Parts: sequence; structure tokens; C-alpha cells
Amino acid sequence: MAATIVVGTQWGDEGKGKFTDLIAKEMTMVVRYQGGHNAGHTLVVDGESFALQLVPSGVLYDHIVPVIGNGVVVDPVVLLAEMDKLTAKGVDCSRLRVSGNAHVIFPYHQELDRLIERHLGKNKLGTTKRGIGPTYADKAARVGIRLQDMLDPKIFREKLTNVIAEKNLILAKVYNRLGFDADEMADRYLDEVVPRLRPHIADAVSLVHESLERGEHVLFEGAQATFLDIDHGTYPFVTSSNP
Repeated sequence: MAATIVVGTQWGDEGKGKFTDLIAKEMTMVVRYQGGHNAGHTLVVDGESFALQLVPSGVLYDHIVPVIGNGVVVDPVVLLAEMDKLTAKGVDCSRLRVSGNAHVIFPYHQELDRLIERHLGKNKLGTTKRGIGPTYADKAARVGIRLQDMLDPKIFREKLTNVIAEKNLILAKVYNRLGFDADEMADRYLDEVVPRLRPHIADAVSLVHESLERGEHVLFEGAQATFLDIDHGTYPFVTSSNP
């Protein structure tokens, strides 16, 4: 049983991506375990540049299974766009696995992220406005929607309808903004996102444990860094997860 963990000790600009890429070729599995698409790095391979935000850097090696774990919040639209860019450059993304327990970033998370930052004014936190914080907030409040929920249209529509009803009240009463149409959003994700993501959704915990039990080498690829940890960092100027 062997695992290697790459963790930043400052704010995330320590060169983790380069180090991860350097040792990834020796691994069997590379796992992203927290963060969202605010944390990215660029790799240059044979003179070609690869910008990665959600997909673990192990995807560039044919022998590696890249895994996005349950601690990551996933914008499936961003993930699919990133996979398309990699595929266009000849990278095989078929091995990518995404935890069914990973929470989903929706457009209402992004809208709330922008509005909250604007409302804070000079006290704003400086978020990326990509909906990551509000998604983690929904996860903690137990009203979040996970990737596996999207595999059952009835459950997905029910959960999305309930949460959008609440978000629309906040948008209207607090920020004087128009809300979202739950049916329209559900249709779009069920038609455009789910069919493409379904083959990649898996039980990531079992995948990792089975790999470790076989004695394979697993790399856990951290995003951000210690000083951005929500518990151990320079709060409140931190991320919303535990790097």
C-alpha cells in the first residue's frame, strides 16, 4: 500500500503542478481530492501547453487512471469543455473517473457568488466568482446536489426544483434579481450533460482503496495550499475546502 500526497505549504503557487507532473509517471492513479476549477495549473509537454483545472494531471499518461474525488465540487459544463480541449490535442480522457458523491456547481451558485462579492464591497473576499464557495455552503447545509443525483431524472428534478425555489427567493428578495427556471435547467443538464458524463461517474472511494490494496502507487494531487485551508488558513481569506 503506497500513497503520495502533494500539498502546498503556502497559498498555492509553490509549483505543485510541475512536481505532480514530474512524479505522476510513476503512479497508477492520480486523484484530485478537494477544490474546484479555481485551482488549475499549466503543463508543457514536448512544447505543447495543457491547461488543467479539474482533470488530474495524470490524464496525460496512458497508464494512469485520473480520478476526481468526492471532496471536489464539479462544474460539469467546465469539465466537459476541458475534456473536449484535451481530446482535441490527442489526450485520451476515457479513463477519467469522477466520484458520484462530488457536488455539482450550478449557474445559481455562480450568480450568488458574484452578487455576494459585489454586496461585500471593499470587504469582498476576492473569490473567482465561479460558484465554488456557494456550492460548498450548500453541501454543508445538506441541500446540495451530487453528480449521482443527476443519473435519476426524477430525483434530480425534485431536488433541483426545491433548491431553486429557495435560491430564487434569495435572488429576488435580497438582491432584486431574476431567478432560474428549474425545469429548463433540468432539461438542459439531462439532455446535454448526463449522457456524456455517465460513463465517467464511479465510486471513487472503492477505486482508490482497491488500487492501494493491490499495492499500486496512488498520487493525491492537492489544490490551493495550507494557508488557504478553511480551518487552518488565513481565515476568512481562504478557500471553502480543506487543502
